Amino acid sequence: MHRVALIFNRLMLSVLALSVAGLVLAKSELAPAVVGEVSMVLGKATIVAADGHVVPATVGLPIHVSDTIETTGSGHVHIRFVDEALVSVRPLSTLEVVRYDYNPQYPQNSAVKLNLVEGVTRAISGQAAKQARQNFRLNTPIAAIGVRGTDFTVSANSQSVRAIVSEGAIVVAPYSSQCAAAALGPCAQNAVELSGISRQILEMNARTGGISSALLPATSAQAQALAAEASTKADSGNKTAKPSESKDAYTDTVTARAVNTTLANNEAVKPPVLAPPAVIVVPPTPEFTPAVVATSAALTTNAQLVWGRWSNRNLGSERITLSAGDLLSNYQVTVGDLAYALFRAAPAGNSLQVGLGVLAFNLNKAQVQFSSAGKVELMQVSGGQLALDFNQAMFSTSLQLSHAATGNITFADSGRIFDGAIFRNSTDTQSMAGTISLDGKEAGYFFEKTLPNGSVEGLTLWSQKP
Repeated sequence: MHRVALIFNRLMLSVLALSVAGLVLAKSELAPAVVGEVSMVLGKATIVAADGHVVPATVGLPIHVSDTIETTGSGHVHIRFVDEALVSVRPLSTLEVVRYDYNPQYPQNSAVKLNLVEGVTRAISGQAAKQARQNFRLNTPIAAIGVRGTDFTVSANSQSVRAIVSEGAIVVAPYSSQCAAAALGPCAQNAVELSGISRQILEMNARTGGISSALLPATSAQAQALAAEASTKADSGNKTAKPSESKDAYTDTVTARAVNTTLANNEAVKPPVLAPPAVIVVPPTPEFTPAVVATSAALTTNAQLVWGRWSNRNLGSERITLSAGDLLSNYQVTVGDLAYALFRAAPAGNSLQVGLGVLAFNLNKAQVQFSSAGKVELMQVSGGQLALDFNQAMFSTSLQLSHAATGNITFADSGRIFDGAIFRNSTDTQSMAGTISLDGKEAGYFFEKTLPNGSVEGLTLWSQKP
């Protein structure tokens, strides 16, 4: 009897062990997969798991399928996914990771679906979207977005979607019987294709009769040729993300020697004297930023380049912009983002002057804003340099900036010049794009830069040096 009891006990222990192992296995199979991690955090943001558990977003925190990233008015989060894709979730935004299937051995079988509930997000394609574009989808409340392997920014709410492409192209379509939110990939019915060449803005609105769409501004409904695909590198993993190699396949990080030589010959500008760090004051209006809002006449008289704004946001810090609607009849859009566009006078029959060579510019006007915790203030601009070498199709620029909350900082960038005299570059922590007037006598560019305690965005206007 004792031996029978012993065998019975061992059998029951084995069954129990197998049951526990089965439960652990089942639990692991049901647990959402880790598909990325938080690579940068500014301000306050949280990650909400599928079971409702909420944790603060911190650098290195794993991101799972079914997680939701939520940011406050000061929150800004970068997510680095397993296929090297980068998604930036801007303030007051909610983004859900609905699906993220990626196997590096079979990237062509990938499937990715994200859902922008509200707010603004910037997505830079990784290998999943590049190798299986037909299986990538970003859903918004009123429209579905598919990609061609790209870098794009979307602003969405329950009534409208606005999108701009930095590189590549996207396909945006309103939901319908042939474009279900549950599906993957781009939709074909009532779709609008938007490319990054002209940096036009696509806007879709929900109206009584359905969804209407428009390019802002639009001279043609035809899609433009696709730009080169993007490629990125992973963040360093530090709280303050270091700039990685340019994510733009067509943008070099090496500056032409001729451009560097031109900049080296420019006179250095002495940095401004700041108040002691303990004294929190708004710096005085800088020399290159008008003390008051510039008039339409002051900005357009004898000017070939003018900055226009798409909406009347925080007009207290708008100094060198006009309403975009007032410029559409006499100017053409060159570069811009969801807030601004650089308009260029382009009389009929005129084209970009040839043989421009190496050009150096003086800074004329600037409008640079520092944003932190929902507050926007002007920064001091003490000088800058801009050189464009059309012989080698390279540019280089720098701006000296300061604010009580940041101290002296420099925005600097370099890269290539493209067709239409468009020059631009972008990294994980900053981006910029600009152009020149048709005769090469004026230049302008916008830029944005992420800092540990906030962000900087600015507009500039330049005149050619004699």
